[in-house]
Parts: sequence; C-alpha cells; structure tokens
Amino acid sequence: MTATDNELVNFEANGALPLPPTNEQGFVENEGARIWYASYGAGPAVILLHGGLGNSGNWGYQVPALIDAGHRVLVIDSRGHGRSTRDKCPYTYHLMASDVLAIMDHIGLEQAALVGWSDGACTALILADQQPERVCGVFFFACNMDPSGTREFKATPVIEHCFSRHRKDYQALSATPDQFEAFVADVSKMMSTEPNYSTEQLAGIKVPVSIVLGEHDEFIKPEHADYLARTIPDAEFVLLPGVSHFAPLQQPDLFNREVRAFLDRIE
Repeated sequence: MTATDNELVNFEANGALPLPPTNEQGFVENEGARIWYASYGAGPAVILLHGGLGNSGNWGYQVPALIDAGHRVLVIDSRGHGRSTRDKCPYTYHLMASDVLAIMDHIGLEQAALVGWSDGACTALILADQQPERVCGVFFFACNMDPSGTREFKATPVIEHCFSRHRKDYQALSATPDQFEAFVADVSKMMSTEPNYSTEQLAGIKVPVSIVLGEHDEFIKPEHADYLARTIPDAEFVLLPGVSHFAPLQQPDLFNREVRAFLDRIE
C-alpha cells in the first residue's frame, strides 16, 4: 500500500520513488534531439509517457507495480525534458510522437500499450492515430485534444508544489540546466496552441482507448473528457475520485489499479 500525497508535499520534497536499476537504457537520435529511454521487466510492453515539464522519474510509483503485474515497462523522457535534448525547432505533439516511434524502432518493439499523462496522453493518442498497428491501446489520463478542453489556469498550492519539483529535477537532469524558464515558455506555447483534433479525426481512431480524469483536475474540463469518450469509437470514460491532475503521485494505488484494469481488458 503506497501512502497518499494529495497535496504533493512529499513529491516536492523528495520526488517519487526512484526508478529501479536497469541495464537497458540509452539515447536515440531523432529529428535533431537525443531522446533518453529505459526499459524494465519482461512481458507485454507498456510505454509510460510523462506530462509537460516533468520527466520519467515521475512514474516511480507505476514502474514497479507494472513490472510486478508481468509487463515490460519503458519510460521515455520527452524531448527537451529530463535527460533528453532538443534543437531549436518548436515543440509539437506530432514531433514527440515520432520520438516514441523512433525508440520503438531502435529497440525492435513491434507493439506496445501507451499510458500517457497530460502532454504524454496527447502524444500517445496522436501516435495511436498515426500508427495504429504499433499501439495496442491508449490509457489517456488528464489531457485535452483541442483547445476548448482546458480550464482557465488558476494557481494552487498543489500546482506550485509540483512546479517546484519540476524545476529541481530539470536543473539536476538537463543538459541545459540554466534554461528552465525558456523551457517552460516553449512547452507552454505548445500547450496553448495544440493539439487541434477535429471530431472526425477522433472518430477515426482505431485502437482501444480509456479516457481517464481525476475528479478535481485543475486543467481539463470534465465535459471535454466525456466528449472524447463519446467520440472515439468504443472508448470508455473513467473518473478517479478524490484526486486531481496529479493522481499518479497523489494516490498511486488507485491510479495503478485503473491502469492494470485497462491493460487486462486490451490483452
């Protein structure tokens, strides 16, 4: 049983659990960037895609649980995040989807389930739309697929605690540790202008999808999540009680239970 951290006080101070040791990690060159990844365990593959401004270490409570459930788990630092580098090109979700595909190709992974959190959820769904034969399902947590899906931003102590941790991690991991403010500005520009999926594009998605949202999400409108679940063929909608945008850190056992249920369903 993992302790709850609803206010993210522990996360700000200590981060998530450290990722387990691995002998399989490295960088893959793609479109002007070096993208870091690591792989753990064995079994059906699951790729975990973290949120904007974060890094793979944010999945510290998920990786061991999924290994124990019999999965091979891959984590990827999105371009410009964590250990991964970037070039001068603007961030786009399509570009980050190409990074995930490049890593799958590099390690010879034919197909995987994708668990995406916030920006990682956009990346996952776009990759599934573009390359459905490579994706066996998408657990889409806490994101929008067009600009109408986001709430007006309001700062909260929980968001501040998370942002403080992201700053510390960026300075510790990044190849450009003094560029956090520019990094935030560039990622925020992508978030404010993308993605822009139409109803028709959503209706064309061909893989199993679970649209998941915390009851108290600070960024995403619940009616948008409901719209996604109604528009994507055969998608389900799951509302996580008592948590917000940061459920994987706030109540890991609750979040992990839903991820495992989704993986069991698509397998």
